[in-house]
Amino acid sequence: MNFAIVRYIIGWILQFEAAFLLLPTLTGFIYHEKNEVIAFLVSAMICFIVGLALRIRRPASMVLYVRDGFTSVALGWLALSLFGAIPFVLTGDIPNYIDALFETISGFTTTGASIINDVEVLSRAGLFWRSFTHWIGGMGVFVFIMAIVPMAGGSSMNLMRAESPGPSVGKLVPRVKDSAKVLYELYLCLTILEIVVLLICGMPLFDTVTLTFGTVGTGGFGVLNSSIASYSPLIQVVITVFMILSGINYTVYFCFIRRQFKAAFSIEEVRWYLLIILGSALLITWNISSLYGSLGESARYAFFQVGSIITTTGFSTADFDLWPEFSKTILVILMFIGACSGSTGGGIKVSRILMLLKALKKELFMLIHPRMVKKLRLDGHIISHETIRSTNVYIFVYMMILLGSVFVVSLDNFGFTTNFTGVVSMLNNIGPGLDLVGPARNFSLFSPLSKCVLMFDMLAGRLELFPVLVLLVPSCWKKY
Repeated sequence: MNFAIVRYIIGWILQFEAAFLLLPTLTGFIYHEKNEVIAFLVSAMICFIVGLALRIRRPASMVLYVRDGFTSVALGWLALSLFGAIPFVLTGDIPNYIDALFETISGFTTTGASIINDVEVLSRAGLFWRSFTHWIGGMGVFVFIMAIVPMAGGSSMNLMRAESPGPSVGKLVPRVKDSAKVLYELYLCLTILEIVVLLICGMPLFDTVTLTFGTVGTGGFGVLNSSIASYSPLIQVVITVFMILSGINYTVYFCFIRRQFKAAFSIEEVRWYLLIILGSALLITWNISSLYGSLGESARYAFFQVGSIITTTGFSTADFDLWPEFSKTILVILMFIGACSGSTGGGIKVSRILMLLKALKKELFMLIHPRMVKKLRLDGHIISHETIRSTNVYIFVYMMILLGSVFVVSLDNFGFTTNFTGVVSMLNNIGPGLDLVGPARNFSLFSPLSKCVLMFDMLAGRLELFPVLVLLVPSCWKKY
């Protein structure tokens, strides 16, 4: 391993985090929160000084190999979270560091699970930082760094491959650095568009900005205890639309900008993603129609919750834990499916589900016609054997982590529904589960050990498992 470049990259991350911390500092200044301003400034200084110490000496070689890329991403996200939790402790918003770290990891990984019983008592600066972590982690801090920090050769691709969600990672334009810029430009445009639309709908500025961070980043932290339920039906519809848009592969938006409309509409994963949302929402609307005053109201609740769960955002307008079992079963299935690859959403991803179904179809076909040669295709392109193999391994590792986490968390002696949906929610970066971790509750009831397991699940889920697991392989730490 090239320890020097790993150190150098982590130094960059901490210095960027120091810059990010200035925004909640400004928020505290605007709302006259003197203690919060001091706490966030101190946190920013700590990040800046440690980051400067780590990157003050430039590595002899700026080449980043796959092993270095995976290690840098995993350690970088860990460092981002460890230092990002400091202001919560200093302000007293979350005095217990383990709880503060849980909240911070939940923010950066866009999970949206919380240990706070009353978010409305938090400072404005704390609420802003809590939601801003969603926006930072949504597209990925390494994608941001790649747009700025020069790397040798194709080194940047190894960072993008380790951080970007999906079974395979491609470039929108020939240069990785330019691809990173395009992604963040699209991300920023979607953010600004939602802010403008919500302001037009009458939402207060602070709520607009923080909830937009949670929507576009598919995070789910709210600024009210009721999440989105207290806002008008129009605002709920707007947030539903932007959640669904944020779960779409960003390649679609790039194609629209380039006026490649045929290419945009030919992406199979996006078509199935939208069909799954439509079908699930209609089924839930039918199932919960007796609970609400009208069919239109039932549809609004159903589409919002389906959009929130499949995109792994985690906002809520109703306590869906009280819905019929049929509707809750659909939502749990959507937790596993997740959003599109190349989006800010979590979960297994629709593209992986499609590949597995196509592989199943091929196997059944080969049983009937053993001499036939059949290639798997997605969007008209042949799926490589390497991609299929990595998808199969991913699903196996995913199930092992899921079962192992449920096993450890069960030591707290809560019910199976609580344990299982809690772990599923963490591993897929969703936020709420069912029963004791439903949308009207939180994760404060778990022991420190269980919280550590759930934090691992959040990081593993956001980084697509392998970057975190690579750290556990002894040969990874051997120096070149």
